[in-house]
Amino acid sequence: MANPPMPARDAMIDEGGIVRRTWQVWFRNLTTTVDDAPSRIQTVSLVGQSASIGTTSIPSTSLTAGLYRVTWYLRITTAAGTSSSVTVTLGWTDDAVTMSLSGAAVTGNTTTTSQTQTSLVAVDNASPVTYATTYSSSGAPAMQYALDITLEAVSV
Repeated sequence: MANPPMPARDAMIDEGGIVRRTWQVWFRNLTTTVDDAPSRIQTVSLVGQSASIGTTSIPSTSLTAGLYRVTWYLRITTAAGTSSSVTVTLGWTDDAVTMSLSGAAVTGNTTTTSQTQTSLVAVDNASPVTYATTYSSSGAPAMQYALDITLEAVSV
């Protein structure tokens, strides 16, 4: 629920020194809006990557059961001499079932090649969200990439 505009033209305090009803409602709605907003759990920022990344938890501790949003941005920072490929894979556990999601292989092999994706994942209690990459590069120089990942709690 979006908070309605602030009642800036209304006096905040009445003659008796009490906060007016329009402001009370606005502050209550503001509190609800803030409470319902996603909260960032952790951000991962990696540069100069030139190999696959094994399965890594984000965050390094387990999460409370709930709905999370994972967003990643990957960009090739050095093109390979001949060809290259990198794929991002997320992992999590939902209702005791191991789940995974992979983005399309990034094969553009230019420094303007990028990929971004946002996904919602339902996570079991005490279960991490993980990321990994699969990398290949042919020719000199070797392809390098940067990867940024953000994990946000949407509903826990």
